[in-house]
Amino acid sequence: QVQLVESGGGLVQTGGSLILSCVASGRTLSSYTMGWFRQAPVKEREFVAAISLSGSSTKYTDSVTGRFTISRDNGKTTVYLQMNSLRPEDTAVYYCAASIFRDIAPVRSAFGSWGQGTQVTVSS
Repeated sequence: QVQLVESGGGLVQTGGSLILSCVASGRTLSSYTMGWFRQAPVKEREFVAAISLSGSSTKYTDSVTGRFTISRDNGKTTVYLQMNSLRPEDTAVYYCAASIFRDIAPVRSAFGSWGQGTQVTVSS
């Protein structure tokens, strides 16, 4: 099973940017579809973005389309989430996740491995 460690969270003002990183170990990153999810207080964990094994295909939730970009570097075993034009409603704990399925399924149940999360706070 792959182990995932996120980093890059922090406090940023509205309109600012952050880059989250997720480093994988234990298994070859290129074997997994990778995704980012987030969970705000008293809310369900929700899908944010995902990227296919090769990086040729991506999927985003509507609220981040055009603002967030997911990418991967299989050689560095790292997945990134570039977040621009951040809004207070983006405040959440962000989780990196790995899926054994080749097709991107933007649901929590498709991802079997999870990181511990990194906090992102956007001040108004």
